[in-house]
Amino acid sequence: MEKKTFGQMIAERRKAVGMTQAELAERMGITDKAVSKWERDLSYPDISSVPHLAEVLGVSIDELMTCRTAADGKSGTGATSIVSTALKGIALAMGIAVAVLSILGALETPSAFTMLGVGLSALAIDAFHGEHDK
Repeated sequence: MEKKTFGQMIAERRKAVGMTQAELAERMGITDKAVSKWERDLSYPDISSVPHLAEVLGVSIDELMTCRTAADGKSGTGATSIVSTALKGIALAMGIAVAVLSILGALETPSAFTMLGVGLSALAIDAFHGEHDK
């Protein structure tokens, strides 16, 4: 199965909630021409408007940005989503901790490698789990 483009996702969700391009444009405070360009992948919404767009389309930001909905059977729900978020959080925390502690001179090189290894392992587990669910 071929992955949807961002524009296809917007068009699909807009139709699923029974909105025209003009109605979506009005809810977003933009022109219907802008919505048309989004749906044809000629342009993209401003990043600051993505949370509102997701809300209007009735999907999570994650579902919108990954172009997958829970109905596709591919988007994580419940415990799967929580585990994925936790693994990404661990990786981010390890990276930030290494950066900050290195700047403060409070981190030995072997410890830094260990922390970065933990973060990369968390990302690898999440990536493997994501591929396994496809």
